[in-house]
Amino acid sequence: MFSVWAVEGIGEIVAGDDLARLIGDAVGSLEEGDIVSVTSKIVSKAEGRTIAAADRENAITAETVRLVASRTHPNGVTRIVENRLGLVMAAAGVDGSNTPEGTVLLLPLDPDASAHAICRALRERFGVPVGVVITDTLGRPWRDGQTDVAIGAAGLRVIDDLRGTTDANGRPLNVTLPAVADELAGATDLVKGKADGLPVAVVRGLGRLVADLDEPGAARLIRPAENDMFRLGSDEAHAEGHADGHAEGHAAGRADGYAAGLAAARAERAAGLAEARAERAERFRGAADH
Repeated sequence: MFSVWAVEGIGEIVAGDDLARLIGDAVGSLEEGDIVSVTSKIVSKAEGRTIAAADRENAITAETVRLVASRTHPNGVTRIVENRLGLVMAAAGVDGSNTPEGTVLLLPLDPDASAHAICRALRERFGVPVGVVITDTLGRPWRDGQTDVAIGAAGLRVIDDLRGTTDANGRPLNVTLPAVADELAGATDLVKGKADGLPVAVVRGLGRLVADLDEPGAARLIRPAENDMFRLGSDEAHAEGHADGHAEGHAAGRADGYAAGLAAARAERAAGLAEARAERAERFRGAADH
């Protein structure tokens, strides 16, 4: 059993505020194993990451290291990008909600370092080991809506590695790695809300996740590029496939290189899908036999 509650009494944050002190004052006390969840916006405000809204598009460009997908709509263009932190999100995380009129917020420069500073200060103040997670909101492929995830963490295990253990039926778990820092972020978002002025929450009862301050932070959750099967948006991947098909056809001296290359790419994809379906069917048959 665990409990989650929002912390009241944290007012408007401005650049230069001692966030750890303000959180400590509002919380009052913490117990061993408590986990403090902090919305990234107040971290950004305290760190002076506020800019004029007129500079938003330039800021998105400056924060971007790779364009993943873009869509044009009546109000402009939405860009899904990988930002300098390695996070893939809309507008590089540049956000105009819950910030004064005419301004937008950039994400903290180093959310893991920010979490570490807050966590260390809270441990020193209350004399018990606690964890800290810094959260932000993003959308997810294949799913409507948004959820909060961990973009910074300190003093806790961000992944609960269950590989090598067994499930309820005694079967070995080979790939099970619950992203508990993200699950904590989602749970605390339920009590913090988006418009209630409650940017901090506490989770109690999950002390097994609290660890030393040298535990890897939320950057550990970012999937390496070589393991990323979805590096591009659908339109961008389609366009890139056309370009590759044209180049292959042209290199082979075909007058219809584009069409031939595209046909080859489609045939290769169809073969791959058929193979994947066959493998999946085989797995299902094996599971039924057992």
